[in-house]
Amino acid sequence: MSLMGSLYIGASGLQTSQNALNTTAHNMSNIDTTGFVRQQVQQGTRIYKTISTSGAAIAYTQTGLGVNYTNVKQIRDYFLDRTYRRESGRSAFYDTWVSTVEEVEDLFQELEGEAFGDSIGNLWKSIQELSKHPENSVNQGAFVQRCSEFISRAKSVYTGLCEYQDNLNYKIAREVDTMNAYAQRISELNKEILKIESGKIEHANDLKDERNQLIDELASMANIECKEDALGNAIIKLEGKQFVKDDSYNKIELFEDPTTGFYTPFWSHLVEHDNTGKLVVDSLKDIKDAGAELFRMDQEISTATNTDIGALKAMIFARGDHRATYEDLDSAVYDSKTSQSILMNVQAEFDQLINKVAEGINQIFADAAKRATEEQGPGSTYMRDTNITNPDGTHPPYKIFDTVTGSTTFTIDNLTINSVIKQAPSLLGMVKEDKKIDQETADALKALFETSEVIKRDEDGNPIQKKDAAGNPVFDKDGKPVYETDPLTLNPNVKTPTNFITYYNNLIIQVGNTGDVLRGISENQQLTVDSTYAAREQVHGVSSDEELSNMIMFQNAYNASSRYINVISELLEHIINTMGR
Repeated sequence: MSLMGSLYIGASGLQTSQNALNTTAHNMSNIDTTGFVRQQVQQGTRIYKTISTSGAAIAYTQTGLGVNYTNVKQIRDYFLDRTYRRESGRSAFYDTWVSTVEEVEDLFQELEGEAFGDSIGNLWKSIQELSKHPENSVNQGAFVQRCSEFISRAKSVYTGLCEYQDNLNYKIAREVDTMNAYAQRISELNKEILKIESGKIEHANDLKDERNQLIDELASMANIECKEDALGNAIIKLEGKQFVKDDSYNKIELFEDPTTGFYTPFWSHLVEHDNTGKLVVDSLKDIKDAGAELFRMDQEISTATNTDIGALKAMIFARGDHRATYEDLDSAVYDSKTSQSILMNVQAEFDQLINKVAEGINQIFADAAKRATEEQGPGSTYMRDTNITNPDGTHPPYKIFDTVTGSTTFTIDNLTINSVIKQAPSLLGMVKEDKKIDQETADALKALFETSEVIKRDEDGNPIQKKDAAGNPVFDKDGKPVYETDPLTLNPNVKTPTNFITYYNNLIIQVGNTGDVLRGISENQQLTVDSTYAAREQVHGVSSDEELSNMIMFQNAYNASSRYINVISELLEHIINTMGR
């Protein structure tokens, strides 16, 4: 090769070393930049110049034309990226559930349950005092006052649970907005990256870093699958449905329940639109029928099936889809809906306690009025509200607990204390028309709190008497009827019966145990995320020591190329000066 041609070899070395130094400097300047992936220079040889060929096998005599700066690639590991995103999404899921349980614990006074626990304890004490002296007006007044305190505090606790549901609902709306914004930006980056790299000259590595950082963030919100197509576009599926595709994305919309105000995220492109492009969604049923739900609320949450991934899903399941009552403990719906929602489960179990206490106390006074009528005749007014007259001329029994809506179904939301009894507790009397103290009613109140069995009743409120195999009514040894009962438990899946005195404590213990289990899972999951992140950082993180070593190497290569050019220059100068003489 001529000396003039050799200058090109030196120039290529200078250019390549300079570009490599620039890349190294870029790595160093972004060592603390979130989401930055170190870039690596790839070098190759320029085309060879064939001088001659010889021999039967055609041996080529060639000379090289220098080094070429072929590529600057990102150092990423697809497997670690996928693992990190999946595990960070699972970690975010359990972190959200832990936060929800801790909120419930705070509402119940840090697992002590002092506020509401005191109210049910005080009610129990007032019943014990009433059983000692039922005729005492002070005891009667204390009993009614404690009933009022019991309901007031129960409403406060239940309202707190509902308010946290509303708080989660607000977070769900914000999370969906953020996910849509991320998807839009990723689709824009797809377009920008394709535009830059389509010429095969430049590389959009910094834009790819931004895109991958957004994908990492998105992975913590929901279960995603990400892959690159042949053109380098990031294609993302969310919960198995297409979310980002090439330079566009499918928007997630929110349906607001007209009753609760709860948001349900759904895929906009899967539901019907009118001629103006407006969504045609009148009810949640329309979304379900179109298969447009983002998450199915009846799916089982399990690590084995990867259904426990993403903060958004955790919020939706923790919140539930409505305000739960004791009716949600029905075994037909409990496992498929109530049990998987932290807040709905606590709401339903808490409401069951209030419902059973209210119904039980009211029924005891109704039974007392019925016994008095059987003993004294249809004209008896004992334990009956003489201000109200039934169509048949009788008076209804007094109720301690009433509803603001007139409903016969008692829930925390509609319960109130009978205003007449509240103003005049002595109307309870507890002394029959024959001047005898009604000890039986007082003892029944005490037994109500001590028993772990709930008497079954028909639609009219009458107890259902147990029957033997032959269909005959069953009586105890004293000749009293034996009634059918159901054990009082927290929920259908709990087999240990409880009574009103220990029910609330068991509820608090259950919340505490759930919190401990979730915190354990969350902590273990965080360890997995941290170890995966560390492994990923070893691959694509910037090491200052390594980059400084590369900088010295490229600087030496630059100096070597510079020295090579100087030598060629000196040779040319020598030849020219010699030949010119």
